[in-house]
Formats: sequence, C-alpha cells, structure tokens
Amino acid sequence: MVGYDPRAQTTALSPEEAALAGSAAGMVTRALVSPFDVLKIRFQLQIEQVSSHRPGGKYWGLFQASRCIYSEEGLFAFWKGHIPAQLLSICFGAVQFASFEFLTEVVHKSTPYDSQTAGVHFVCGGLAACSATVVCQPLDTLRTRFAAQGEPKVYRNLRHAVSTMCRSEGVLTFYRGLSPTLMAVFPYAGLQFFFYNVFKKLLAPEPKAGNSGGNLRSLVCGSGAGMISKTITYPFDLFKKRLQVGGFEAARVHFGQVRSYNGLVDCMVQIVKEEGVQGFFKGLSPSLVKAALSTGFTFFWYEVFLNAMRNLKERQKKDLEKR
Repeated sequence: MVGYDPRAQTTALSPEEAALAGSAAGMVTRALVSPFDVLKIRFQLQIEQVSSHRPGGKYWGLFQASRCIYSEEGLFAFWKGHIPAQLLSICFGAVQFASFEFLTEVVHKSTPYDSQTAGVHFVCGGLAACSATVVCQPLDTLRTRFAAQGEPKVYRNLRHAVSTMCRSEGVLTFYRGLSPTLMAVFPYAGLQFFFYNVFKKLLAPEPKAGNSGGNLRSLVCGSGAGMISKTITYPFDLFKKRLQVGGFEAARVHFGQVRSYNGLVDCMVQIVKEEGVQGFFKGLSPSLVKAALSTGFTFFWYEVFLNAMRNLKERQKKDLEKR
C-alpha cells in the first residue's frame, strides 16, 4: 500500500528508498507516455478554435494531429523534449513519493488520524506534489519549450536551451506558470492519492506483496484516479502551458498565433474572449489518455519497486537471523 502503513513495521522503507522507487517509476512511465504528452501540449498551445467539423487550427483531432506530426517531423517528434521530461519525471517522482511517505508517517505519529485514510492521502499527496513542483518547475518549462518547437529547432540541446533562455529572458522565465501549476497540482495530486486509496479499498483485499493480481489492481486504480483528477483540474494545466511559452515566437510555426499574457488572470480572460470557455479544455482527449496511462503506470511501477525492496529487506533479515 502507498503511504506509511503502521501494520507493516517490519518492512517499513526509508524516505530514501521511497525516493528511489518513485524516481524509477517516473522514469519508466515517462518513456511510455511521452507521445501523448507531446500531443496534449500541441493542442493546449493552439490559439485557433478546435473543431472536428470546421477545423480552424493546424490540429483538430487526435489521429489527425498524430499523422500531421509524424509526416512533418518524423517518429522521434513524439519524444521531443524527452531528456528534460525524463529529468522532470525522475526528480518529481523522487521528491513527491519521499515527501508523501514522510508526511503520512508524521500524520500517523503526531495526530489521531490513520495514515491510510483517503482524507490523509489527499492532504499529504497535495503537499508532496507542491514541494516536488517547486523543485522541478524549471525542468517542466524546458520540457514544454522542447515539445513546442518545430523544425528548424531553436534549441539544439538542453544546455543550449538553458543558456539561451537565461541570456534572452532571464532566470525567472524558468518559473513561468508556477502560480497556476501550484493551484492545480495540490488538488490534482491530492485527488490522485485520494481516489487511488478509495479504489484499492473498494476492490478485492490486498494480495500478497509481489502478486501479479496486486500489481494489476494498482494499474487499474491508478488509471481511474488519474482520469478523474485530470478532468477536474485540467484548465490550470492549460494556463500553465500558455504562460510557459509566452513570447516564444518559434512556436508560431506550429500554432499560427502566439500570445503573451500578463499573468494568470489575463491569460484566462484572453482565452475566454478568443476561444470561448471550451478553450480551457483544449487537448483534454490526449491528456485523459496520458493521465490514465501515466498515473496508472506510476502507481503500478512504484508499488512494484517498493515490493521488490521490501522482499530484499526481508531476505536480508532472514539471512542475518540464520547466522
């Protein structure tokens, strides 16, 4: 089970071990879902109306966008920005899960609340994600810039992107979109952990650690939690992406128009005026697919790695007892 469990004292893991499992889960998951992330970002940054009947922008459907990107930029375009995205996933997974395990333990030992309740997981999950967001926001901005650029490329590699952005836009540009990100990440991550906890308790009793049925259950519960959480908090993710590429003229190649916004409120107002309220949900379809896969695989791999480390500790403990 994710989070501090007082019933598993003999196999309790340290925050460092939780960080290792979280970073490994993030790394594997990112490689699998990167294409959906690129599709989501392309839709989010498109100013023109999105309509399956009267397309006004370059992208108007999930399959159409996939074909367009593949024909114009090749297969590897679906992994644009993969290096900063991988660094983001590894860093975010490590900080988030280590913080979550630590916070749930603190809550259980310092308050009358049970660490395995859905409410505690909501609060601790939200706080853990906020701490990870502050640490990893620069990598998220770089990932968005790489996914937005076309051909010819503006940034040759990660080092070139960092130096160019620092020189032309200043260090604070790496924290563009932080406000809507924090506003969205607390409920989003909190709801992920909340629904994951609820769904796992609604399904069959916890199988033995390492059992494939338990791993499949983690995947299903995580996917459901991810889709619900993403739908509720999606507009803030779109606001963040728009702010992150504000003034990034190279994105005009893909999206036709690029806007510069004077903060979160101005971004929201301009989107409503130009694109309507439905503009808040551009890219929701690929985002839901990505959220289901990303959250499902993250919890799946996290529990797989946790169980592997617990089993290793148990074997080491038995070996010591035999000596």
